[in-house]
Amino acid sequence: MIVIGITGKYCAGKTTVCDYLKGKSFYYKSLSDELREILEKEGTSPTRENLIKRGNELREKFGNNYLAQKISQGISQDKNYIIDSLRNPKEIEEFEKLPNFHLWCIEAQEKQRFERILKRSREGDPKTIEDFKKLEAQESSSENKSGQQLDQCAKMAKHYIENNGTLAELFAKVDSILLQTPIELKRPSWDTYFMNIAKEVAMRSNCIKRKVGALIEREKRIVCTGYNGTPRGVKNCNEGGCSRCNSFTDGGTKLDECRCSHAEENAIVQASFHGISTAGASIYTTYSPCLTCSKMIINAGIKKVVYNADYPLGKAALEMLQEAGVEIKKIEV
Repeated sequence: MIVIGITGKYCAGKTTVCDYLKGKSFYYKSLSDELREILEKEGTSPTRENLIKRGNELREKFGNNYLAQKISQGISQDKNYIIDSLRNPKEIEEFEKLPNFHLWCIEAQEKQRFERILKRSREGDPKTIEDFKKLEAQESSSENKSGQQLDQCAKMAKHYIENNGTLAELFAKVDSILLQTPIELKRPSWDTYFMNIAKEVAMRSNCIKRKVGALIEREKRIVCTGYNGTPRGVKNCNEGGCSRCNSFTDGGTKLDECRCSHAEENAIVQASFHGISTAGASIYTTYSPCLTCSKMIINAGIKKVVYNADYPLGKAALEMLQEAGVEIKKIEV
């Protein structure tokens, strides 16, 4: 994941750079768009003055990083992002918590920026150089720490891009910086990777007492999964298929009346059903296996058990697995 934050003064070319990066599969986020949505819900016209005023009010009330936090919550680790309209240092500090965040400042001469404003003729834009300078002063700095602080934001940038020439020149500068951007990949370990998948598998469980997932892998390849619940063709546990679970019987009692198969049991049986060998495989399970499942694990030739949490009645099972020479590992995900 790469996250590029964009700051800069009015009509410096921030939107142009963002549009260019969107063409390179960067997902676009904008603090200004967040503000516009808020103003629209409030029935307020999203003029530049109203955006500045409401943004300042929200930062004063909820903290200077309020809008940045809202966007950060929607950031996914499997995508690259371009984030526009950073105007307060606390917003930048919030995004700096993300891995591979880089702040770019887009710059252009005042004369060119004002000409661009007149050319685009957007509603609410200043029409005279005096109004333009007045608006710039509001955005550049403020004694109010919750106000816009573009000058301070610019000082925090890692890269500065001058946009006084042609679009081709601008894009060449963007490409040059982008290709030099360091990327620190934080990949999960194989154990974490498989355990996270096992936890997702658990979400398919129909048991109303406990959701458990299991995954069998050989040579880094998933060969089978399983989750706890009633057998194939039997009414699901959550639909009343298991009277023990549905009566919320005390843990560890009336186990002989439970109609639910365990996740490890289902994974092993499914492998057998489909003719898949489990000899020498590893099993990842969200809870340590019970005694019955441990017997199946040993006899199925599984050589490694990785679990996330301790099963309440699992001590004897773990001791038996160790005695049989099965490797045991606990990881908390």
